[in-house]
Amino acid sequence: MRSIGVFCGANTGINAVYSDAAAQLGKLMAEQHIKLVYGGGNVGLMGVIADAIIAGGGIGIGVIPQSLVDREVAHRSLQELIVVETMHERKAIMAARSDAFIAMPGGFGTFDEICEIITWNQLGIIKKPVAFYNINGYWDKFFEMIDHTVSEGFVKFDQRENLIVESDPEVLLQKIRAYADTSSDYWVDFKRI
Repeated sequence: MRSIGVFCGANTGINAVYSDAAAQLGKLMAEQHIKLVYGGGNVGLMGVIADAIIAGGGIGIGVIPQSLVDREVAHRSLQELIVVETMHERKAIMAARSDAFIAMPGGFGTFDEICEIITWNQLGIIKKPVAFYNINGYWDKFFEMIDHTVSEGFVKFDQRENLIVESDPEVLLQKIRAYADTSSDYWVDFKRI
């Protein structure tokens, strides 16, 4: 496990538990020499996890559209900042540069990004672990909805079972590693994205 793509909010939320948990995950990733691949921002939970990676001596790789750079939200202390034109390019590069994915709390952008990765796995475009860092029960209602889609016959049970949900960051990384060890044929077919 060399790198993890993290999707998370450009806000920190109303409860400090989210920022604290993001910093804890970033610290653990740095300690375990796992590169952070993320949206490249210096705001919200994005900024918190990037700062924690950097403070811990780890590597942060940001992928950010030029329009957000122009708004001065790019994190300038990263080891690598990739500036792209579109959100589609951003997601494709993040998919290619990440060995696994974690969704932390966030809004519509986070939902969009993690759901697209789940879909790519479902379609066989990639085969990489997808995990949800369930800080403060943030993802509970999301998984109620997913369980509803399974019970109504729109999502297969095994597709739901392949999603990792965990509130402890150390256990989260362990579960991602265990999944990755059983599924080593990572690939991205950009013609299909």
